[in-house]
Amino acid sequence: MQAVIVYESVYGNTRTVAEAIAEGLRGARPDAVVRCVPVAGAGPEVTGSADLLVAGGPTHVYGMSSGPSRRMARIAAAGTPAGNEPGTRGPGPDPGPGLRTWFRSLPKPRPGARGAAFDTRADMLISGGAAHGIARRLTHHHYDLVAAPEGFVVESTGGPLRTGERERAVAWGASLA
Repeated sequence: MQAVIVYESVYGNTRTVAEAIAEGLRGARPDAVVRCVPVAGAGPEVTGSADLLVAGGPTHVYGMSSGPSRRMARIAAAGTPAGNEPGTRGPGPDPGPGLRTWFRSLPKPRPGARGAAFDTRADMLISGGAAHGIARRLTHHHYDLVAAPEGFVVESTGGPLRTGERERAVAWGASLA
């Protein structure tokens, strides 16, 4: 099995979840080839051979991020210790396209390709979630969903992940295998 986890992350929380999902997949299927890549590095040469494509991003303004919401998040990240990568300050380099743009160029998958969607979100009734929009786009691109869209909770906009969420992401990743 070849699995690719594609993520969009500003504060590093979604990246942490993506890496935990990859860890869970590797643990459940040691024979699998598992790649975890930011959306900017997930071109057709990376996703084209995937039997399982897992895509995830942060929740911005009740759903998937957009160009303006990503710019606002990067500006906000500039004032936090989390920044774009763990242990850095500031928004870091331009992260490239977001998931919305990436989906526009996603090629048709191989027959029988499977998909799964996740997001990071605040634990507020009105926060919404990006995972359902990601799942709809995967389905539109002919991926068969293997799990319901999943949300992982952050304590505040910049994180950290709520206690236990990383472990839950590992378990969710294992269940996708």
